[in-house]
Amino acid sequence: MKQGEIWLVKYDPSVGHEFKKNRPAVILSSTDILNYSGLVTVMAITSNLSDCLSNDIEVIKDKTNNLYADSVIKVYHLSSFDKQRFIKKIGGANIAVLAKIKSYLKKHFNI
Repeated sequence: MKQGEIWLVKYDPSVGHEFKKNRPAVILSSTDILNYSGLVTVMAITSNLSDCLSNDIEVIKDKTNNLYADSVIKVYHLSSFDKQRFIKKIGGANIAVLAKIKSYLKKHFNI
């Protein structure tokens, strides 16, 4: 696992407004942290383009990310999961998408 990779993640069981089912997510945790932590922090990805919020990040499907459809990274849906929830690597986010994620995280955490 590495920062910026997109993995299929088992979100269930979930409650309330949390995402459900198996879905892609982009890894936010630094590669160094991933080497010694059992938890991985991610942002959920959805192909539902009709419910975009202003800070969500559009991802056009391509051979790098291997998503099955144009999608959106839901930046408000930050989650940390045990590595056991990670089913398989799908692909990776490109440099432009990673830059948008990092810019958003600075805003989210006011750093």
